[in-house]
Amino acid sequence: MAHETTKAYPRRLAEGYFHTIFVGHGIDIGCGDDPIRPDCVRWDVEQGDAQELVAGVPSAHFDWVYSSHCLEHLTSPWRAVHRWWDILRPGGHLFVVVPDEDLYEQGQWPSRFNTGHRWTFTVHKSRSWSPVSVNLAELVATLPGHQVRWLRTCDYGYDYNGGVWDRTAGPAEAHIEVLVRKVGG
Repeated sequence: MAHETTKAYPRRLAEGYFHTIFVGHGIDIGCGDDPIRPDCVRWDVEQGDAQELVAGVPSAHFDWVYSSHCLEHLTSPWRAVHRWWDILRPGGHLFVVVPDEDLYEQGQWPSRFNTGHRWTFTVHKSRSWSPVSVNLAELVATLPGHQVRWLRTCDYGYDYNGGVWDRTAGPAEAHIEVLVRKVGG
């Protein structure tokens, strides 16, 4: 998976929310050379641990926090999301994008497409085939003072025809997006 943010940009722009969510002072965690906005704070390996953000990022500092295809690489997705929530101001938005375990991993673990993946993710289902599956609905439900704006599978351009192959090598999306508003402190 590469440049997943750029890949999703036209769809997000057409959906009409891009310029209402990503306003003010924001951070893109794990962006590499593909940030959501050119004027955001970029946080990647060079800046330190994406899970802890230990380089002095204070609580309630950002209007929005965005992370695309980073959470699946971290030691503890729960700890990371709670830390990201902490640096978000009340009224701000946390927008997290992760690979969908069924669309991306296609029933195979460990990942045959990205050996750096530690976790797989599902929107919500009673049972997963993956031994390291994280239910994203349950994860965001642990955030204090949260309001889920949406939690959805994005499969724009995805080819559902048989075989196991990396369908994201081209323009297809195979991920989950969750947008959560912080309504409390």
